[in-house]
Amino acid sequence: MATIEEYTAGGKTLYRVRYRTPDRKQTSKRGFKTKRDAREFMHSIESSKSMGTFVDPAESKVTIGVLGAAWLSGQSHLKPSSLRPVESAWRLYVEPYWGARSIGTLKHSEVQAWVTKLTADLSPTSVLRIYGVLAGILDVAVKDRRLPSNPARGVNLPRKTAMRKTYLTHEQVARLAAAAGRHSLVVEVLAYTGLRWGEVTGLRVRDVDVVQRRLNVHENAVMVGSKVHVGTPKTHASRSVPYPAFLADELSKVVASRPSQESIVFGDGFDHMRLPNSRDGWFAASVKRVQALDPSFPKVTPHSLRHTAASLAISAGANVKAVQRMLGHASAAMTLDVYSDLFDDDLNAVADALDQARSRVNVSMDVSND
Repeated sequence: MATIEEYTAGGKTLYRVRYRTPDRKQTSKRGFKTKRDAREFMHSIESSKSMGTFVDPAESKVTIGVLGAAWLSGQSHLKPSSLRPVESAWRLYVEPYWGARSIGTLKHSEVQAWVTKLTADLSPTSVLRIYGVLAGILDVAVKDRRLPSNPARGVNLPRKTAMRKTYLTHEQVARLAAAAGRHSLVVEVLAYTGLRWGEVTGLRVRDVDVVQRRLNVHENAVMVGSKVHVGTPKTHASRSVPYPAFLADELSKVVASRPSQESIVFGDGFDHMRLPNSRDGWFAASVKRVQALDPSFPKVTPHSLRHTAASLAISAGANVKAVQRMLGHASAAMTLDVYSDLFDDDLNAVADALDQARSRVNVSMDVSND
């Protein structure tokens, strides 16, 4: 049971509350100017203990710097390509600003002011990532009973605006592939299978089924900094993706030229191809060569060809479930969200179908008045 003690400090009478934490640890809080204040604190402690919401005030003195380092080490579930920007957000923005602060001193208004300042200088994507690091650290503090609630939650955040996607036609893909020279097959595989760059460059001979015309995606070779990291696909799930017959002969030739089943399909067969530099790499140079002949040709990246694959598949009549499986999305709903603009014709088809159904029914619109 908590008790209240009177003591003298600096010639003044003050009060101390002694109590036990839920784990039976003896502790106290001192400095109350009136016995009433001490009693209210004592009652709040006993109430929180009985309700299971007790937070030891001493636990809230730990700094963001200490908790942040522990939180970051616990993000081992992230792929290297995902962990790198999180580490940068912590190192460059969160730790320098909040690292020395005790978690119990953070105020909601302070976090809001910080987010507002970041929004003025950085992109919404960057702000959301940086904010997510701080909020994640404090979420753990709440779960560990270091804080009663997270002061970072509920702040106003910038809204991400979806970038307009670029879709190439069959003719444009062919022209880009021709301009890519020895990399033409890579361009066509990207544009007609919807595989991510790392999935294409991670393909091994054993992953190409030349009989069923399938690419079996098991690995993802992603550049993180200056190194290529090989791991599972983005969703950690393998999938089988068909490729069109017009790519069969060229793929078969490449596969047949490799020395073993473990050989890498694209590149030199031994080292994974690196993502070409966006300014002066071979892909950007290919785009510029096409644009030199046709200024209206859009600026595209290797990832744009994934969008092109979705567009070409849908225009060819593929349903959303098939496109979802091809792209490796977690659900058909995700595919619809990402490529909702490609299904506008379906809305017109609904209206046309309703019009045709109505025309087949002899409905009299005459209204007789007695």
